Amino acid sequence: MARRWTIAGVKDSALTIHGSIQAEKLGRYLADAGVVVSELFSSDLQRAQKTAEAIQDAQRKLQRNERHSLHVEKLSVLREQDFGFYEGKPFYAKPRDSSKSGKESHRSQHINDPSFKDVESKEAMMVRMEDFLKTHITPFLKKDAPQANPVIVIVSHGIILSMLWRCILKRFPTNSIRLGSGLAIRGGGPSTLEHIGGWSNTGYLELDIVRLNPPTSTTLPVATGGPQVTGVDRPNSLLHGYTMVIQAVNSKEHLKGLKRTGGGVGSSKFDEGQKTIDSFFKRRKV
Repeated sequence: MARRWTIAGVKDSALTIHGSIQAEKLGRYLADAGVVVSELFSSDLQRAQKTAEAIQDAQRKLQRNERHSLHVEKLSVLREQDFGFYEGKPFYAKPRDSSKSGKESHRSQHINDPSFKDVESKEAMMVRMEDFLKTHITPFLKKDAPQANPVIVIVSHGIILSMLWRCILKRFPTNSIRLGSGLAIRGGGPSTLEHIGGWSNTGYLELDIVRLNPPTSTTLPVATGGPQVTGVDRPNSLLHGYTMVIQAVNSKEHLKGLKRTGGGVGSSKFDEGQKTIDSFFKRRKV
């Protein structure tokens, strides 16, 4: 039976069974690696919330001796791109004998409908992400930040995360950006770096942002063996005196060995009342 894919941007679709397992594995992976998360931001759409809550649950065990518990800050500004009229509708195939895509063809037929709402533009998404950075992230990078060296996790969606990455990128002078050991960007130029963001489900981008002391315009050798990213500098950068090291791109280390359940079960809506097979083999506490 053919699977019918529908467009879900701001449509609050549920996390699938397979997606729930991926989220749990990500949470355990971070905790097992000793990553202590200090700030956890999430889109308020349930598929992102559930992923963030899986990270939160794993952190509770890791941070059980800490004085404060990790809170998930759910924000509408981190929602996926709004596909407007197309939300919840199927992907449209390209019509025969037409140079238009299926989406363009469908748009031209319905643009004058009273209920028509156009797709959110890239410019509008960039404004959202600039607002998020200014309000929620930049305060942690100031000299008088409330916490030193915070570990910040942002759980959101593929398209809007790519916009967030571009907003982060343009805050840094190009000569202050480095690649971690073992990473390589084809072409190596600024435009290539701009399009580095691409996320599988629970795949993550890992960045180390370090304040130079004393501030300097020269990039320090933060990542041993990591190539420096060159290109035209950004004179109006907001973060002179910082260096950013890209440590991982769409990392899926936590998903090694995981296979999707066959027969369409993995794509079914996750039911919190269900138990995973792992839960039947957990040792009882004595």
